[in-house]
Amino acid sequence: MKLVRKDIEKDSAGQVTLVPEEPEDMWHTYNLVQVGDSLRASTIRKVQTESSTGSVGSNRVRTTLTLCVEAIDFDSQACQLRVKGTNIQENEYVKMGAYHTIELEPNRQFTLAKKQWDSVVLERIEQACDPAWSADVAAVVMQEGLAHVCLVTPSMTLTRAKVEVNIPRKRKGNCSQHDRALERFYEQVVQAIQRHINFDVVKCVLVASPGFVREQFCDYMFQQAVKTDNKTLLENRSKFLQVHASSGHKYSLKEALCDPTVASRLSDTKAAGEVKALDDFYKMLQHEPDRAFYGLKQVERANEALAIDTLLISDELFRHQDVATRSRYVRLVDSVKDNAGTVRIFSSLHVSGEQLGQLTGVAAILRFPVPELSDQEDDSSSEED
Repeated sequence: MKLVRKDIEKDSAGQVTLVPEEPEDMWHTYNLVQVGDSLRASTIRKVQTESSTGSVGSNRVRTTLTLCVEAIDFDSQACQLRVKGTNIQENEYVKMGAYHTIELEPNRQFTLAKKQWDSVVLERIEQACDPAWSADVAAVVMQEGLAHVCLVTPSMTLTRAKVEVNIPRKRKGNCSQHDRALERFYEQVVQAIQRHINFDVVKCVLVASPGFVREQFCDYMFQQAVKTDNKTLLENRSKFLQVHASSGHKYSLKEALCDPTVASRLSDTKAAGEVKALDDFYKMLQHEPDRAFYGLKQVERANEALAIDTLLISDELFRHQDVATRSRYVRLVDSVKDNAGTVRIFSSLHVSGEQLGQLTGVAAILRFPVPELSDQEDDSSSEED
């Protein structure tokens, strides 16, 4: 993401002009744009024209519109963002108050104006404009007959390809059908890796599977690379890292990212940091439950006691339609930072973010136990009984 201009007043009102450069920037934009904001961007409008003879025709014109945002639609697979709203600025093609939908596109700038720019939104702009936050991890999660090729960016896990091949069982004295199907499956996975992984950007490719599938696949891939003199795969051989996963489904990626060898290799990536924070929370919940809490009310009470060491919060909560609720989450984040706590904002498109979403989207690891919180929890559970 490229920051063209930033005009924010002392009262936190103002506007920012940005240029999305990569598909992931659309996800950042989706988290920046909120209902009630005003968005100015170039768009295409179908306009009806009437000739001197009275015949009516229509043609598409490119024009710049300013909309008051009413609805936002994001397609996570295609990374496309559509913003619907009413026109609030005079335009020769579109009447004031008329509805229009702008499809924001990469490499086309837009200006976003808000009455209140909060700290969470401003921090997201900083992150989006920082070139170090690009996709540098790829993963192939596989089992016999099923594989997912994913890109793990700092903000989301993108499934780039899904490979499914029916593999017959081995039969006594005849394994040829099984072996041929397995070879066909491996070949398709290799093609998907070459098609979807950019080795100029990616630092590490995780190959995760149960059993010996990953070893057999890597042996096959590099044998074929030697035969066909595939320089791309051979030159990047050191980037492939084999780890255990319980299955070839996408959710098994979390297990692979938790692996200590992977964590040390990915120590400089945000994705690994999120996974470790969530892992620490689960361990704390198991061994010292007085120092791990989730749910907004419990976490707010822990914050009042200045007890929060690490706050885990989903970015989905900052997209809440109710301004008061959204401000409540922003105040919590600011307060934890002011009290020297660490804040981890999880992407809801990440496997770790999906798991945090199941824990209400907000959780905290405490510096010290807060017995009153545990007592309140016990009281509430006994009341429910």
